[in-house]
Amino acid sequence: MLRELYPFVEDSFSRFPSQSNIYGLCQAGEQELLAATLKGKVVCFRYQELQQKTRPVAKEVQFTYIPVDAEIVSIDSFNKSPPNRGLVVGITFVKDSGDKATPFLNIYCDYEPGSEFNLESIAQSCLNLELQFTPFQLYHTEVQCDDGGRETVFLLSGHDQRIHLYKENASLHQFEEQPVERLFPELQELPSNVLWLDVLSIPNGRRLSAFGCQNGCVGLALVDQTGPEVLQSWRFQFDSPISSVLLFPLSCQTEPGQSSRESSVELKSYNLLVTSAIEMAVVYRDVQDRGLACPVCLSESDQWDAVLCALVIDLDFDGQKEVLLGTYGQELLCYKFQPAGSRGDGQFQLQWRRSFKSPLLSIIYLDLTGDGLRELAVLTLKGLHILQHSLTITADLVLERLACRVSALTAGSEQDSAKAGDTEEKDAAAETETCTDPMTSN
Repeated sequence: MLRELYPFVEDSFSRFPSQSNIYGLCQAGEQELLAATLKGKVVCFRYQELQQKTRPVAKEVQFTYIPVDAEIVSIDSFNKSPPNRGLVVGITFVKDSGDKATPFLNIYCDYEPGSEFNLESIAQSCLNLELQFTPFQLYHTEVQCDDGGRETVFLLSGHDQRIHLYKENASLHQFEEQPVERLFPELQELPSNVLWLDVLSIPNGRRLSAFGCQNGCVGLALVDQTGPEVLQSWRFQFDSPISSVLLFPLSCQTEPGQSSRESSVELKSYNLLVTSAIEMAVVYRDVQDRGLACPVCLSESDQWDAVLCALVIDLDFDGQKEVLLGTYGQELLCYKFQPAGSRGDGQFQLQWRRSFKSPLLSIIYLDLTGDGLRELAVLTLKGLHILQHSLTITADLVLERLACRVSALTAGSEQDSAKAGDTEEKDAAAETETCTDPMTSN
């Protein structure tokens, strides 16, 4: 791939005391990351002002009720849905007691006014829940409440072929497990252990839910959230375990000339990215209408061992999202959708790839420095890489767009001036004609 297409430069690398896994990285608040290592350590990564410079800082956070011999499986966090306030952190781990390994879910949340977002205080306020199953992915999503409001809940997959729901009991200031079918009827009667889950709200009070299983099964459902009621569901069988599923919107332009006011029409569809252990990554297009009937393979995505993580973001600021894949073969791959035809069909083409020194486990795109330009956080077996957009490329793009904006404003001003000039000429001609009218002169 052309090196000039790669938009990042590495800003920092933080080595961790032990390795992590695909569930070991999450965003905490607006400008912080939490990374969990297998040996029971949780590291908070942020940028701070030190000696008049913004520098990266990685600091271990002492979360209570995690034994020294514990092995952390997954971590997740979210800000409570308005009007509620506060940061919630969930950590699953397995405690090795010698003859028996016992799994737990710890949920951290501080209800003390003024401490709702203080990570050090939150780490001391723990709800410790013993589990009857081995945990996998810990995930959060918003649900619609009976009063029309929104609430964020935890969903935890396990080796018991079930998804477990944990919802806050505001009156008791704690989280409780509730039947998942009450809010997520599409997550019942699962065919195997779910390794990855994703939920996306779409217009008209609906949502799309997708899951990928250990036996290679992928499930997708279209749900009316007011019931909730499953409107449609689809399943497809792969030949290897599913490493991730990701729902995302994608916009593309139709052929020009379909509208009298616009040169082209923008079509927005919802898509499902599926990655597996040995097969090529696949994007199912327009799933809200076509289900799993329109697959598009990402060529060469199976050339660098298993794909372990994925992300869909607009990296080059052109309004069209790119697909990022992180592989066990130590490669970061970037694909871009190339539309063809008037129905929004097309292919995903490999734009660039970047090599790392260890397998990639997780990727997150967020503004760590608070300057309005997001960074790409890449978690590998060895630690955390922070990649920043090239300031030279970004500055050139800003100047180019400012020049285009100025040019457009200038052209618009010239058109307005020309129209005003034409109006003045017409008025002057009409006045002259009136003055020379013989009827008027008599």
